[in-house]
Amino acid sequence: MTQQVDVAIVGGGIVGLAHAWMASARGLRVVVLERHSAARGASVRNYGKVWPIGQPPGMWRDVALQSRQMWLQLAEQAGVWCQPCGSLHVAHRADELAVLEEFVQRGRQPGMELQLLTAAETIRRTPAVKPQGLLGAMWSPSELGVNPPQAIAALASWLGEQPNVDCHFNAPIVAIDGRTLAASDGRRWTAQRVLVCSGHDFQTLLPETFAVQPLTICKLHMLKTVCQPGGWRIGSHLASGLTLRHYAAFADCPAQAALQHRVQQETPELNRYGIHVMASQNERGEVILGDSHEYDADISPFDRAEIDTLILRELRRQFEFPEWTLASRWHGYYAKHRQLPILQLEPQPNVHVCVAPGGAGMTLSLGIAARFWDSLVTLEQHR
Repeated sequence: MTQQVDVAIVGGGIVGLAHAWMASARGLRVVVLERHSAARGASVRNYGKVWPIGQPPGMWRDVALQSRQMWLQLAEQAGVWCQPCGSLHVAHRADELAVLEEFVQRGRQPGMELQLLTAAETIRRTPAVKPQGLLGAMWSPSELGVNPPQAIAALASWLGEQPNVDCHFNAPIVAIDGRTLAASDGRRWTAQRVLVCSGHDFQTLLPETFAVQPLTICKLHMLKTVCQPGGWRIGSHLASGLTLRHYAAFADCPAQAALQHRVQQETPELNRYGIHVMASQNERGEVILGDSHEYDADISPFDRAEIDTLILRELRRQFEFPEWTLASRWHGYYAKHRQLPILQLEPQPNVHVCVAPGGAGMTLSLGIAARFWDSLVTLEQHR
């Protein structure tokens, strides 16, 4: 028997759940089809940072700020833990401080009230930054903290409670024929509109569509400490100066060239593995640490102990926590488009692809989904 729905969404990660929320909010009958018993990909293997500061000014920062407001809404409606914590980019080197100074001068806009802090002001904001050699930091109030496994599970559960949403887990979709979807166990659904939000799996569904796109796969290493004692908190998301050479938001700062040159000269091993270090903290008090970036042919199925050692080395140079004991380590994979912040296509009429948010899924997905469904409503009104 084939079930009939308005919208079928393949993938129960943040991209798919965001689209399910927006479609259901418009009164459509939605089914979410997730291959595993719960989301297991990039959506649950990240820092839990909603990170507008990492997006370049313009449309994509606006999308990130829109997502931020939607996460706060989910905290009220779906029981998602969501903490407005802001972020600190700290500078222990002169070239790092120079990038921050340029960025603050260029980056002021509504929703991004940036402040350049002295070393003393930085230490007053967080107990987690080493004062030795500290030159200052950039404070941004716009960032949020979420706990990815808890957030994704809570959002899926809340959506499943809505009268017009069904979430089917252990439902791997192996074929799409027009707007009919077939699961590996023979179940079938027909939808007026299909969204493929399948993470970095480009082989199972619509392989010919993905084959012609400039997509790359990134592997990253992350770690998590045990709960910090006595309710100790880092205060905000933390990013070292190494982060300034990673996010596109900082790419237009002329001072970044000197930073890039110095890192390559002094610590080329960091560039070899794409390492830049950051920290966030969940509601339990665990501190999430990372990360690294290996791409495509450089990806090994075996985790390199050297990468974790380098991440911890750089973290310990700049940050201090009461407890460094690790509770867990993991690696994750995400897809990235070489030219676009996310890949959105309609390869067949009413069959859409939305994949490869490039490591910014928690930051962008809710806003992207809202704008996608708003655009469909506008399109229908003009027909």
